[in-house]
Amino acid sequence: MTDVTLYHWEPNANSGKPMLALMEKGVPFASHYIDMLQFDQHKPEYLAINPQGTIPAMTHRGAWGSRVLTESTAIMEYVNAAFPGPDLMPADAQDRWRVRWWMKFMDQWLGPSFSMIGWSVFVGPRVRERDPEELAAAIERIPLPERRAAWKKAISGEFSAEEMAESRRRVALGIARLEEELGKRDYVGSNAYSLADINIFNSTYSLPLSQPDLASKEKTPNIMRWLKRVYEREAVGKTWAMGKTDMAARYSLVMEGIV
Repeated sequence: MTDVTLYHWEPNANSGKPMLALMEKGVPFASHYIDMLQFDQHKPEYLAINPQGTIPAMTHRGAWGSRVLTESTAIMEYVNAAFPGPDLMPADAQDRWRVRWWMKFMDQWLGPSFSMIGWSVFVGPRVRERDPEELAAAIERIPLPERRAAWKKAISGEFSAEEMAESRRRVALGIARLEEELGKRDYVGSNAYSLADINIFNSTYSLPLSQPDLASKEKTPNIMRWLKRVYEREAVGKTWAMGKTDMAARYSLVMEGIV
C-alpha cells in the first residue's frame, strides 16, 4: 500500500502538475480520479479531504502521521523536496529564481487566461448538457464564492467579450515570451528539465491545436522543439495514459505531429 494518494482530474493544467512531478521522481502513488465535470470535487467525500473543494490534493502518510497538501505548484515543490529521485529544481540560485518566476507567471497571470478559454470551449459546453436543476444544486455546493461565480459563467457562457479578448491578448503575449525564453536555453528557466517545464507544459501541451495561429513549427520553432523534448519523456507518456476524456486524444494528436 502506497503512502501517497493523489486526488486529481485529467493529467493537464493543475491536476497534471503533481501527477507528472510524482512520475518524474518515481514516487508510487494511489490515483483517485475526481471527475470535475461531475462536480466530484464538491461532494462530501472529497470535501473531507480538501474543504475548499479545489483539485488537486495529495495525502502523504509517514511516521509523523498524515499530511494533506493542496495547491498544485506547492505540491510539486513538496514532492521534489520530500522524495528521492532526480532533482527537479536547478542548483544555481539564478536558475532557481528563474524557475520560480516562470511558475508564478503561469499560475497568476497566464494560466487563468488559458483556463478561461478552456472553460468557454470545453468545460462549459460539456457541463451545460446536464439537467439545469441538478446543475444549480451542484453549483450551490461549491464552497468558494469566487469558484461558484466562475462555474456559473462557464456553464452559461457569460464570459464577456472584454474578458475573452483580454485572455486572448495574454495568451498571445505569453506564447511570444515563452518562445523568446526557449531561444536562450533548452528548457524553461534553466538548461535542465525542471518544475517550470512541468508547470508550463501542462497548460501548453496542445498549443499547435488550440492556438494554431500563434504556435506552429514556422511561428514558434523554439516552443515546438521544447514540446518535442517534453513529449518524449517517459514520465509524460505514463502520466497522460491516465487520462479519461478526449483531452488524452488531443495529447496524442499533438504528439504524433511533433515527435
